[in-house]
Amino acid sequence: MTSPIPNSHDSDFLYSVHQAGRLSPQRPSHSNSEVASVENYGYNRTREGSEEDLFRGINSYRVSGTRGSNHEFKTYLLDGKIEKPWTADKKYKAPRKGNWYILVGLLLALALSAVVNWRIAVGVPNHEYCIVLDDSFSTLDKSIWSHEVQLDGFGNGAFDWTTTDERNAFTDGDGLHIVPTFTTETTHITESQLHNNYLLNLGGKLPNSTKTGDGSCTANKRAQFYADECTRKSNISSHAIINPVRSARLTTQGSKSIQYGRVEVVAKVPKGDWLWPAIWMMPEDSVYGIWPLSGEIDIMESRGNARGYRNGGRETVSSTIHWGTSWKTDNFFRTTNKYKIQRTDYSEGYHTFGLEWSKDYLYTWVDNKLQQVLYVDFKKQDFWSRGHFQDNYENGTQLTNPWYISGNKNAPFDQKFYLILNVAIGSRNGWFQDGVGHKPWVDGKDSAASDFYGARSEWEPSWPEGNDRGLTVKSVKMWQQGACST
Repeated sequence: MTSPIPNSHDSDFLYSVHQAGRLSPQRPSHSNSEVASVENYGYNRTREGSEEDLFRGINSYRVSGTRGSNHEFKTYLLDGKIEKPWTADKKYKAPRKGNWYILVGLLLALALSAVVNWRIAVGVPNHEYCIVLDDSFSTLDKSIWSHEVQLDGFGNGAFDWTTTDERNAFTDGDGLHIVPTFTTETTHITESQLHNNYLLNLGGKLPNSTKTGDGSCTANKRAQFYADECTRKSNISSHAIINPVRSARLTTQGSKSIQYGRVEVVAKVPKGDWLWPAIWMMPEDSVYGIWPLSGEIDIMESRGNARGYRNGGRETVSSTIHWGTSWKTDNFFRTTNKYKIQRTDYSEGYHTFGLEWSKDYLYTWVDNKLQQVLYVDFKKQDFWSRGHFQDNYENGTQLTNPWYISGNKNAPFDQKFYLILNVAIGSRNGWFQDGVGHKPWVDGKDSAASDFYGARSEWEPSWPEGNDRGLTVKSVKMWQQGACST
């Protein structure tokens, strides 16, 4: 490359410039008002320059030395005293004041954040607890965990068939896996039978039939919808199909439950469109009536859809408690909240989903107690008042308070609850909102399950192979509030 300085490759020139730039230690410094003139080691520097150079702000100097060489070099550095009239203007200092304001504001924000986090940390009392469950899933302990087997989506209209199949729920070195599989790939049911003229009976003997089911269905035989929960017949004309996906639902009902206490579940959520993982609790005994009169506690729910799904994909988890005088008056919307993770999602690693529950409050969090998802204060008002049920009617009948017999403001959340782990597929209850994210079915249509499965080519590519399409649970811990009994 050609040098922009004339004669810059001349060795005598380079030596003279180098020497001219070295100030003698004994020489006093010059002020900006002095014209630069350096005489060091026999070299002199004198200022020259054309009017054009001066106009362009270029200062020219000639360096002469004892070696008989005269060279000119130019610099854009300014000489002399530089006038700065703007410094006398008071407004000149305004930006500096603004910087101070910003710095003070940031410090105040940090201090306020610290105070808020500290109050959250100390605001939750430190109760005494006794551990009742500590499972790291070296095996699936069937004395603790039981399968719930049904076909009707447990009231949510999900499309999966929950099974006892070890391909849907199993343990390995990573913990417990609940993994969905396709029905045609894990049963003898063919694609044709899935859509037409096949009877799947998981219950007992059906009316007007000589065939008896396999008896694997765990639904209450005396329940109103027992037949729907345990049997399914495909019919191409009515778009009724056999559940196209199989999954699992594990519970501690009858083995481990708590009335107030703590729960911590370390888990990784699944990847895949329309998957619905959940860690939640239901009452051991429906003291106040069928759902939702006796309550429901959802510690963690998510959706397997990718980040950007409008209702919140797998980067978002939510906590909710359900309560109401009937399914029509479920007031969950008053007690629900979401928590969103940044730059990643909950399927990329393990996270701790926690619950702390007492007579005075219910509190859920992710990874640590400062990352609060939902807080419900039971002391302020009872749930009858919270739901504004007074003087309301349903089907022409005035509502009555189903919780008054308890005398507790936190009823129905004053009874024993057990834990549930499951992965559902789809739903017809609004969890996946119609018209959002290219949802291939409409909740209210009879063909919802058929439409969902008919769009398999659209959503199946989002389901990874192996265990990543399932909920992986590394450990579960439950504590009962209070001292351990001897």
